[in-house]
Amino acid sequence: MFADRAKIFIRSGNGGNGHCSFRRELYVPNGGPDGGDGGDGGDLIFEIDKGLNTLVDFRHKRKYAAGDGEEGGKRKCHGKNGKDLILYVPEGTVIKEAKTGKVIADMSGDNKRQIVLKGGKGGLGNQHFATATMQVPKYAQPGQPAMELEVLLELKVIADVGLVGFPNVGKSTLLSRVTNAEPKIANYHFTTLNPNLGVVDLEGAKGFVMADIPGLIEGASEGVGLGHQFLRHIERTKLIIHVVDAAGTEGRDPVEDIYKINAELKAYNPDIAMRPQVIAANKTDLIYDIEESPIERLKKQFEPKGIPVFPISGVSGQGISDLLYYVSKQLESMDSTPIIFAQEYFPEDELIYEDLPYTVEKEDGMYVVEGPKIEKMLGYTNLDSEKGFAFFQKFLKDTGILEELEQAGIQEGDTVKMYGLQFDYYK
Repeated sequence: MFADRAKIFIRSGNGGNGHCSFRRELYVPNGGPDGGDGGDGGDLIFEIDKGLNTLVDFRHKRKYAAGDGEEGGKRKCHGKNGKDLILYVPEGTVIKEAKTGKVIADMSGDNKRQIVLKGGKGGLGNQHFATATMQVPKYAQPGQPAMELEVLLELKVIADVGLVGFPNVGKSTLLSRVTNAEPKIANYHFTTLNPNLGVVDLEGAKGFVMADIPGLIEGASEGVGLGHQFLRHIERTKLIIHVVDAAGTEGRDPVEDIYKINAELKAYNPDIAMRPQVIAANKTDLIYDIEESPIERLKKQFEPKGIPVFPISGVSGQGISDLLYYVSKQLESMDSTPIIFAQEYFPEDELIYEDLPYTVEKEDGMYVVEGPKIEKMLGYTNLDSEKGFAFFQKFLKDTGILEELEQAGIQEGDTVKMYGLQFDYYK
Protein backbone atom coordinates (compact mmCIF):
# COMPACT_ATOMS: atom_id res chain seq x y z
CA MET A 1 0.00 0.00 0.00
CA PHE A 2 1.23 3.47 -0.85
CA ALA A 3 0.73 5.92 2.01
CA ASP A 4 1.83 9.55 1.85
CA ARG A 5 0.01 10.91 4.93
CA ALA A 6 -0.16 9.83 8.56
CA LYS A 7 -1.17 11.45 11.84
CA ILE A 8 0.72 10.31 14.93
CA PHE A 9 1.23 11.26 18.59
CA ILE A 10 4.83 11.75 19.72
CA ARG A 11 6.37 12.30 23.15
CA SER A 12 9.88 12.82 24.44
CA GLY A 13 11.03 11.33 27.77
CA ASN A 14 10.49 12.72 31.26
CA GLY A 15 13.58 13.79 33.14
CA GLY A 16 14.37 11.68 36.21
CA ASN A 17 13.99 13.24 39.65
CA GLY A 18 17.03 14.23 41.66
CA HIS A 19 17.61 12.14 44.80
CA CYS A 20 17.60 13.34 48.39
CA SER A 21 19.89 11.33 50.68
CA PHE A 22 22.74 11.73 53.17
CA ARG A 23 25.96 9.86 53.81
CA ARG A 24 25.62 7.25 56.52
CA GLU A 25 29.04 5.70 57.01
CA LEU A 26 30.73 4.17 60.00
CA TYR A 27 32.99 6.64 61.80
CA VAL A 28 31.54 9.53 59.75
CA PRO A 29 29.25 11.23 62.30
CA ASN A 30 28.13 14.18 60.15
CA GLY A 31 27.80 12.85 56.61
CA GLY A 32 26.71 15.45 54.09
CA PRO A 33 24.12 15.28 51.31
CA ASP A 34 24.94 12.73 48.59
CA GLY A 35 21.77 12.58 46.45
CA GLY A 36 22.54 11.99 42.78
CA ASP A 37 21.09 13.72 39.73
CA GLY A 38 18.25 12.29 37.70
CA GLY A 39 18.85 11.10 34.15
CA ASP A 40 17.79 13.17 31.16
CA GLY A 41 14.71 12.09 29.23
CA GLY A 42 15.19 10.67 25.75
CA ASP A 43 14.79 12.84 22.66
CA LEU A 44 12.21 12.16 19.92
CA ILE A 45 14.19 12.23 16.67
CA PHE A 46 13.22 11.98 12.99
CA GLU A 47 15.78 10.60 10.54
CA ILE A 48 15.77 9.95 6.79
CA ASP A 49 15.97 6.34 5.61
CA LYS A 50 16.88 6.21 1.91
CA GLY A 51 15.30 2.76 1.67
CA LEU A 52 11.81 4.03 2.46
CA ASN A 53 9.39 5.56 -0.05
CA THR A 54 6.11 5.45 1.87
CA LEU A 55 4.69 6.28 5.31
CA VAL A 56 2.75 3.02 5.55
CA ASP A 57 4.51 1.96 8.78
CA PHE A 58 2.84 4.85 10.61
CA ARG A 59 -0.61 3.58 9.62
CA HIS A 60 -0.31 0.63 12.01
CA LYS A 61 1.14 2.37 15.06
CA ARG A 62 0.04 5.85 16.09
CA LYS A 63 1.80 6.57 19.42
CA TYR A 64 5.55 6.93 19.92
CA ALA A 65 7.41 7.83 23.11
CA ALA A 66 11.09 8.12 24.01
CA GLY A 67 12.41 6.64 27.27
CA ASP A 68 12.13 8.40 30.63
CA GLY A 69 15.21 9.28 32.66
CA GLU A 70 15.73 7.35 35.90
CA GLU A 71 15.83 8.91 39.35
CA GLY A 72 19.23 9.66 40.87
CA GLY A 73 20.53 7.43 43.65
CA LYS A 74 22.46 7.49 46.87
CA ARG A 75 26.20 8.17 46.97
CA LYS A 76 25.87 10.70 44.18
CA CYS A 77 24.84 8.06 41.68
CA HIS A 78 23.49 9.59 38.46
CA GLY A 79 20.23 8.21 37.12
CA LYS A 80 20.32 6.51 33.74
CA ASN A 81 19.37 8.70 30.78
CA GLY A 82 16.22 7.80 28.89
CA LYS A 83 16.68 6.14 25.52
CA ASP A 84 16.23 8.34 22.46
CA LEU A 85 13.56 7.25 19.99
CA ILE A 86 14.41 7.60 16.30
CA LEU A 87 11.56 7.52 13.78
CA TYR A 88 12.72 6.74 10.26
CA VAL A 89 10.91 8.43 7.38
CA PRO A 90 11.42 8.64 3.60
CA GLU A 91 13.25 11.65 2.19
CA GLY A 92 10.79 14.43 1.40
CA THR A 93 8.65 13.93 4.52
CA VAL A 94 7.30 17.16 5.98
CA ILE A 95 6.39 17.11 9.69
CA LYS A 96 3.56 19.49 10.64
CA GLU A 97 1.80 20.38 13.87
CA ALA A 98 -1.56 18.66 13.45
CA LYS A 99 -3.88 21.48 14.61
CA THR A 100 -2.29 24.44 12.85
CA GLY A 101 -0.70 22.69 9.86
CA LYS A 102 2.50 24.66 10.46
CA VAL A 103 5.80 23.05 9.43
CA ILE A 104 8.01 21.70 12.21
CA ALA A 105 10.61 20.03 10.02
CA ASP A 106 11.21 19.20 6.36
CA MET A 107 13.27 16.01 6.11
CA SER A 108 14.88 16.94 2.81
CA GLY A 109 18.17 18.24 1.44
CA ASP A 110 20.82 18.56 4.14
CA ASN A 111 18.33 17.94 6.95
CA LYS A 112 18.93 14.21 7.40
CA ARG A 113 18.27 14.09 11.14
CA GLN A 114 16.38 16.43 13.47
CA ILE A 115 15.45 16.41 17.13
CA VAL A 116 11.78 17.39 17.09
CA LEU A 117 11.02 16.99 20.81
CA LYS A 118 13.77 17.43 23.39
CA GLY A 119 13.62 15.19 26.44
CA GLY A 120 13.15 16.73 29.89
CA LYS A 121 16.34 17.50 31.80
CA GLY A 122 17.02 15.39 34.89
CA GLY A 123 16.62 17.06 38.29
CA LEU A 124 19.59 17.88 40.53
CA GLY A 125 20.20 15.84 43.65
CA ASN A 126 20.33 17.48 47.07
CA GLN A 127 24.17 17.47 46.99
CA HIS A 128 23.96 20.60 44.81
CA PHE A 129 21.95 22.62 47.32
CA ALA A 130 24.31 22.52 50.28
CA THR A 131 25.51 25.96 51.38
CA ALA A 132 27.27 27.42 54.39
CA THR A 133 23.91 28.25 55.92
CA MET A 134 22.03 25.16 54.65
CA GLN A 135 24.29 22.18 55.28
CA VAL A 136 21.48 19.62 55.41
CA PRO A 137 19.33 20.36 52.35
CA LYS A 138 16.26 18.13 52.26
CA TYR A 139 15.31 19.21 48.76
CA ALA A 140 16.08 17.58 45.44
CA GLN A 141 15.00 18.99 42.11
CA PRO A 142 12.27 17.16 40.19
CA GLY A 143 12.95 16.18 36.60
CA GLN A 144 11.44 18.29 33.85
CA PRO A 145 8.36 16.82 32.16
CA ALA A 146 8.27 15.40 28.65
CA MET A 147 7.06 17.32 25.61
CA GLU A 148 4.24 15.83 23.59
CA LEU A 149 2.62 16.70 20.30
CA GLU A 150 0.27 15.40 17.63
CA VAL A 151 1.90 15.73 14.24
CA LEU A 152 0.90 15.21 10.64
CA LEU A 153 3.42 13.53 8.35
CA GLU A 154 3.17 14.35 4.65
CA LEU A 155 5.40 12.87 1.97
CA LYS A 156 6.09 15.34 -0.84
CA VAL A 157 8.21 13.69 -3.51
CA ILE A 158 11.43 15.38 -4.53
CA ALA A 159 11.51 15.88 -8.30
CA ASP A 160 12.66 18.65 -10.64
CA VAL A 161 9.83 18.09 -13.10
CA GLY A 162 6.23 17.02 -12.55
CA LEU A 163 4.05 15.39 -15.20
CA VAL A 164 0.41 16.43 -14.88
CA GLY A 165 -2.60 15.71 -17.01
CA PHE A 166 -5.93 13.95 -17.15
CA PRO A 167 -6.04 10.15 -16.77
CA ASN A 168 -4.95 8.03 -19.72
CA VAL A 169 -3.10 10.78 -21.62
CA GLY A 170 0.20 8.86 -21.63
CA LYS A 171 2.16 10.23 -18.66
CA SER A 172 3.26 6.78 -17.47
CA THR A 173 4.23 5.77 -21.01
CA LEU A 174 6.38 8.89 -21.34
CA LEU A 175 8.01 8.33 -17.96
CA SER A 176 8.80 4.69 -18.71
CA ARG A 177 10.34 5.64 -22.07
CA VAL A 178 12.71 8.33 -20.81
CA THR A 179 13.65 7.06 -17.33
CA ASN A 180 14.38 3.88 -15.44
CA ALA A 181 10.94 3.89 -13.81
CA GLU A 182 8.58 0.98 -14.38
CA PRO A 183 5.04 2.31 -13.82
CA LYS A 184 1.96 0.22 -14.47
CA ILE A 185 0.54 1.00 -17.90
CA ALA A 186 -2.87 -0.01 -19.19
CA ASN A 187 -5.63 1.48 -21.30
CA TYR A 188 -7.96 2.50 -18.48
CA HIS A 189 -8.28 5.38 -16.06
CA PHE A 190 -6.28 5.57 -12.83
CA THR A 191 -3.77 2.86 -13.66
CA THR A 192 -1.31 4.98 -11.68
CA LEU A 193 -2.31 4.98 -8.01
CA ASN A 194 0.85 6.52 -6.58
CA PRO A 195 3.54 8.95 -7.79
CA ASN A 196 6.35 7.37 -9.79
CA LEU A 197 9.83 8.87 -10.02
CA GLY A 198 12.53 8.35 -12.61
CA VAL A 199 15.88 9.87 -13.52
CA VAL A 200 16.26 11.31 -17.03
CA ASP A 201 19.81 10.92 -18.37
CA LEU A 202 20.72 13.07 -21.38
CA GLU A 203 23.87 12.88 -23.48
CA GLY A 204 25.71 16.20 -23.35
CA ALA A 205 23.19 17.79 -20.99
CA LYS A 206 22.36 17.73 -17.30
CA GLY A 207 19.87 15.06 -16.25
CA PHE A 208 16.94 15.59 -13.91
CA VAL A 209 14.33 13.78 -11.80
CA MET A 210 10.84 13.46 -13.26
CA ALA A 211 7.68 12.50 -11.35
CA ASP A 212 4.45 11.14 -12.80
CA ILE A 213 1.64 12.59 -10.69
CA PRO A 214 -1.54 10.44 -10.82
CA GLY A 215 -4.30 11.74 -13.08
CA LEU A 216 -6.12 14.89 -12.14
CA ILE A 217 -9.72 15.54 -13.03
CA GLU A 218 -11.88 18.62 -12.79
CA GLY A 219 -12.61 19.40 -9.13
CA ALA A 220 -9.47 17.61 -7.86
CA SER A 221 -8.48 20.55 -5.65
CA GLU A 222 -11.85 20.17 -3.88
CA GLY A 223 -11.38 16.44 -3.30
CA VAL A 224 -12.93 14.98 -6.46
CA GLY A 225 -11.37 11.82 -7.87
CA LEU A 226 -7.91 10.50 -6.98
CA GLY A 227 -5.82 13.43 -8.17
CA HIS A 228 -6.46 15.55 -5.05
CA GLN A 229 -4.56 12.99 -2.98
CA PHE A 230 -1.39 13.67 -4.95
CA LEU A 231 -1.42 17.41 -5.63
CA ARG A 232 1.01 17.87 -2.73
CA HIS A 233 3.65 15.94 -4.66
CA ILE A 234 4.12 18.71 -7.23
CA GLU A 235 4.85 21.32 -4.56
CA ARG A 236 8.60 20.78 -4.86
CA THR A 237 8.78 20.60 -8.67
CA LYS A 238 10.43 23.52 -10.45
CA LEU A 239 8.84 22.92 -13.86
CA ILE A 240 5.55 21.33 -14.91
CA ILE A 241 4.97 19.32 -18.07
CA HIS A 242 1.32 19.17 -19.11
CA VAL A 243 0.76 15.93 -21.01
CA VAL A 244 -2.35 16.10 -23.20
CA ASP A 245 -4.00 13.71 -25.60
CA ALA A 246 -3.57 15.80 -28.76
CA ALA A 247 -5.47 13.25 -30.83
CA GLY A 248 -8.52 13.50 -28.56
CA THR A 249 -8.93 9.72 -28.53
CA GLU A 250 -11.35 9.93 -25.59
CA GLY A 251 -13.35 12.85 -26.95
CA ARG A 252 -11.72 15.56 -24.82
CA ASP A 253 -10.44 18.86 -26.17
CA PRO A 254 -6.67 19.20 -25.40
CA VAL A 255 -6.91 23.00 -25.17
CA GLU A 256 -9.70 22.81 -22.60
CA ASP A 257 -7.75 20.14 -20.70
CA ILE A 258 -4.82 22.54 -20.18
CA TYR A 259 -7.10 25.28 -18.86
CA LYS A 260 -8.87 22.87 -16.52
CA ILE A 261 -5.62 21.45 -15.09
CA ASN A 262 -4.21 24.95 -14.57
CA ALA A 263 -7.41 25.93 -12.77
CA GLU A 264 -6.97 22.98 -10.39
CA LEU A 265 -3.33 23.88 -9.74
CA LYS A 266 -4.25 27.49 -9.03
CA ALA A 267 -7.08 26.48 -6.69
CA TYR A 268 -4.72 24.18 -4.76
CA ASN A 269 -1.73 26.53 -4.58
CA PRO A 270 -1.39 29.68 -6.72
CA ASP A 271 2.42 29.55 -6.42
CA ILE A 272 2.51 26.21 -8.24
CA ALA A 273 0.40 27.55 -11.11
CA MET A 274 2.97 30.33 -11.61
CA ARG A 275 5.89 27.95 -12.19
CA PRO A 276 7.30 27.42 -15.71
CA GLN A 277 5.20 25.09 -17.85
CA VAL A 278 5.68 23.04 -21.00
CA ILE A 279 3.00 21.24 -23.00
CA ALA A 280 3.70 17.74 -24.30
CA ALA A 281 1.10 17.17 -27.00
CA ASN A 282 1.08 13.37 -26.91
CA LYS A 283 -0.36 10.67 -29.21
CA THR A 284 0.56 12.51 -32.43
CA ASP A 285 0.81 9.09 -34.08
CA LEU A 286 -2.99 8.88 -33.79
CA ILE A 287 -3.72 12.23 -35.42
CA TYR A 288 -5.25 11.78 -38.86
CA ASP A 289 -6.31 14.23 -41.56
CA ILE A 290 -8.59 16.75 -39.90
CA GLU A 291 -9.68 20.29 -40.72
CA GLU A 292 -7.53 22.02 -38.04
CA SER A 293 -4.42 20.52 -36.52
CA PRO A 294 -4.75 20.22 -32.71
CA ILE A 295 -1.03 20.99 -32.47
CA GLU A 296 -1.53 24.33 -34.21
CA ARG A 297 -4.51 25.10 -31.94
CA LEU A 298 -2.38 24.42 -28.85
CA LYS A 299 0.45 26.59 -30.15
CA LYS A 300 -1.89 29.49 -30.99
CA GLN A 301 -3.44 29.33 -27.53
CA PHE A 302 -0.39 28.88 -25.30
CA GLU A 303 2.88 29.86 -27.00
CA PRO A 304 1.97 33.59 -26.95
CA LYS A 305 1.64 33.11 -23.17
CA GLY A 306 5.18 31.76 -22.96
CA ILE A 307 4.21 28.07 -22.73
CA PRO A 308 5.95 26.10 -25.51
CA VAL A 309 4.22 23.15 -27.16
CA PHE A 310 6.13 20.00 -28.16
CA PRO A 311 4.31 17.41 -30.30
CA ILE A 312 5.41 13.94 -29.13
CA SER A 313 4.49 10.29 -29.36
CA GLY A 314 5.11 8.21 -26.25
CA VAL A 315 4.78 5.06 -28.35
CA SER A 316 7.14 5.87 -31.25
CA GLY A 317 9.39 8.31 -29.37
CA GLN A 318 8.93 11.07 -31.91
CA GLY A 319 9.66 14.56 -30.56
CA ILE A 320 10.59 13.38 -27.04
CA SER A 321 14.27 14.26 -27.38
CA ASP A 322 13.49 17.89 -28.23
CA LEU A 323 11.18 18.12 -25.21
CA LEU A 324 13.75 16.70 -22.77
CA TYR A 325 16.65 18.88 -23.95
CA TYR A 326 14.45 21.97 -23.72
CA VAL A 327 13.44 21.05 -20.14
CA SER A 328 17.08 20.41 -19.18
CA LYS A 329 18.13 23.80 -20.52
CA GLN A 330 15.30 25.52 -18.61
CA LEU A 331 16.31 23.81 -15.37
CA GLU A 332 19.92 24.92 -15.77
CA SER A 333 18.78 28.55 -15.73
CA MET A 334 16.83 28.04 -12.50
CA ASP A 335 18.04 28.05 -8.92
CA SER A 336 19.49 24.61 -8.25
CA THR A 337 18.63 24.78 -4.55
CA PRO A 338 15.94 22.20 -3.77
CA ILE A 339 12.59 23.53 -2.60
CA ILE A 340 12.57 23.16 1.20
CA PHE A 341 9.68 24.16 3.45
CA ALA A 342 10.86 26.49 6.21
CA GLN A 343 10.12 25.77 9.86
CA GLU A 344 7.02 27.64 11.06
CA TYR A 345 6.26 25.91 14.35
CA PHE A 346 8.68 25.55 17.24
CA PRO A 347 7.54 23.08 19.94
CA GLU A 348 9.62 25.00 22.52
CA ASP A 349 7.31 28.00 22.03
CA GLU A 350 4.45 26.03 23.56
CA LEU A 351 6.22 25.60 26.90
CA ILE A 352 4.74 27.86 29.55
CA TYR A 353 7.35 30.19 31.02
CA GLU A 354 5.21 33.16 32.05
CA ASP A 355 4.67 32.23 35.70
CA LEU A 356 8.23 31.08 36.38
CA PRO A 357 10.59 33.51 38.14
CA TYR A 358 14.19 34.39 37.36
CA THR A 359 16.83 36.81 38.64
CA VAL A 360 19.43 39.02 36.95
CA GLU A 361 22.41 39.89 39.17
CA LYS A 362 25.99 40.99 38.74
CA GLU A 363 28.54 38.77 40.51
CA ASP A 364 32.34 38.82 40.19
CA GLY A 365 32.18 40.91 37.01
CA MET A 366 29.65 38.58 35.32
CA TYR A 367 25.92 38.97 34.82
CA VAL A 368 24.25 35.90 36.33
CA VAL A 369 20.76 34.96 35.12
CA GLU A 370 19.15 32.11 37.07
CA GLY A 371 15.80 30.77 38.16
CA PRO A 372 13.19 28.13 37.18
CA LYS A 373 12.37 29.99 33.93
CA ILE A 374 16.00 29.68 32.79
CA GLU A 375 16.31 26.07 33.95
CA LYS A 376 13.23 25.07 31.97
CA MET A 377 14.39 26.82 28.81
CA LEU A 378 17.88 25.29 28.92
CA GLY A 379 16.41 21.90 29.69
CA TYR A 380 14.48 21.78 26.41
CA THR A 381 16.74 23.72 24.05
CA ASN A 382 19.51 22.18 21.98
CA LEU A 383 21.94 25.09 21.74
CA ASP A 384 24.32 23.08 19.55
CA SER A 385 21.89 23.33 16.62
CA GLU A 386 21.29 26.46 14.55
CA LYS A 387 17.53 26.29 15.14
CA GLY A 388 17.99 25.75 18.88
CA PHE A 389 20.29 28.75 19.17
CA ALA A 390 17.81 30.88 17.19
CA PHE A 391 15.10 29.90 19.67
CA PHE A 392 17.44 30.76 22.57
CA GLN A 393 17.98 34.28 21.20
CA LYS A 394 14.23 34.72 20.64
CA PHE A 395 13.55 33.55 24.21
CA LEU A 396 15.94 36.13 25.70
CA LYS A 397 14.26 38.90 23.73
CA ASP A 398 10.61 37.87 24.16
CA THR A 399 10.87 37.30 27.92
CA GLY A 400 12.51 40.70 28.53
CA ILE A 401 15.80 39.25 29.83
CA LEU A 402 17.87 41.21 27.32
CA GLU A 403 16.12 44.41 28.36
CA GLU A 404 16.83 43.70 32.04
CA LEU A 405 20.49 43.03 31.29
CA GLU A 406 20.73 46.40 29.54
CA GLN A 407 19.03 48.12 32.47
CA ALA A 408 21.57 46.45 34.77
CA GLY A 409 24.34 48.16 32.78
CA ILE A 410 25.67 45.35 30.61
CA GLN A 411 28.12 46.41 27.87
CA GLU A 412 29.30 44.67 24.70
CA GLY A 413 31.87 42.02 25.54
CA ASP A 414 30.57 41.44 29.10
CA THR A 415 30.00 37.83 30.15
CA VAL A 416 26.56 36.38 30.89
CA LYS A 417 26.29 33.19 32.94
CA MET A 418 23.25 30.92 32.98
CA TYR A 419 24.07 27.91 35.14
CA GLY A 420 26.62 25.93 33.10
CA LEU A 421 26.29 28.21 30.05
CA GLN A 422 28.50 31.28 29.57
CA PHE A 423 28.54 33.66 26.61
CA ASP A 424 29.70 37.17 25.73
CA TYR A 425 27.06 39.81 25.18
CA TYR A 426 26.91 41.59 21.82
CA LYS A 427 24.04 43.52 20.27
